[in-house]
Amino acid sequence: MGNVGPVQLTWRNGLDQAEVAEVVALLDAAAEADGVAPAGEHVLMRLRAHRDVAQQIEPVQADVRSEHFVVRNAADELLGYAHLDTADETDGLLVAELAVHPAQRRGGVGTRLVRALLERADLPVEGAGEDTGRLRIWSHGEHPGALRLAERFGFARPRELWRMGLRLAAAELPEAPAPDGVSIRAFRPGSDEAAVVAVNHRAFRWHPEQGAMSEADLREKEAEDWFDAAGFFLAVDPQDRLLGFHWTKVHPDGRGEVYVVGVDPDTQGSGLGKVLTAAGLRHLRAAGCAEVLLYVEGDNAPAIKVYQRLGFERTDLDVQFGR
Repeated sequence: MGNVGPVQLTWRNGLDQAEVAEVVALLDAAAEADGVAPAGEHVLMRLRAHRDVAQQIEPVQADVRSEHFVVRNAADELLGYAHLDTADETDGLLVAELAVHPAQRRGGVGTRLVRALLERADLPVEGAGEDTGRLRIWSHGEHPGALRLAERFGFARPRELWRMGLRLAAAELPEAPAPDGVSIRAFRPGSDEAAVVAVNHRAFRWHPEQGAMSEADLREKEAEDWFDAAGFFLAVDPQDRLLGFHWTKVHPDGRGEVYVVGVDPDTQGSGLGKVLTAAGLRHLRAAGCAEVLLYVEGDNAPAIKVYQRLGFERTDLDVQFGR
């Protein structure tokens, strides 16, 4: 790729397979350059499960949760991409993630994408740092380019997501026996989905993404290559009623992740979250993971303290900018 030169931005309701491959390659290039993926897991899942452009006819548009903003140069090379999640648009909220090819940065591509997102959200291009709750744009890793764009367009900073890490091989994991009458077992695909979704909803009713997980979302993740039911721990009572769960994940690079820990609010204070977390960490260590990571809301002080007591330290920060 050369200099940016004249560029064209287009809005797309769907991408064909060739475009998806280009977008994924751009996201991979940005991740390699920055050390952090520019888009979340759900964006990649949506791209892989896309409907081709030819299928984007009016009768199915109500089911589409993604919009795509594509920037190309005169040679038709992909310079930048933004994914807009419209799943919560009925509540007035649009959430975006964007990336510019490392070879094309500081050439105005990011500016074009942010302007297009503001226009799509019916917001003035010039802002005064006020978060109306209409548009949120993620910056994974608090990228310097994102900080410059946020300042230029007057974005507020309503949300931070901490990434915390632990060197698991050397960690001293606590002994955490389950409370009386509680047993820990593995997730059973095909039978436990409804119970997990119900507890997840109760545990994360306040969370803008996790609390909305449906049974269809869960089954979609069960189809992912990384899914392992043996690393999905459920805490149940003597009647096999679900009280809480710890869903672990092993990344392709061998790092483990405390993917989700959810405890029914009725059982909070029983120490069940610590029990489940310790069980998952032991599993990840036995699976050969030398390091483990997790994500936690930056304003969730109680959860951060729990993880710090286990030895986790903040390693990075994702920021959601709002207008």
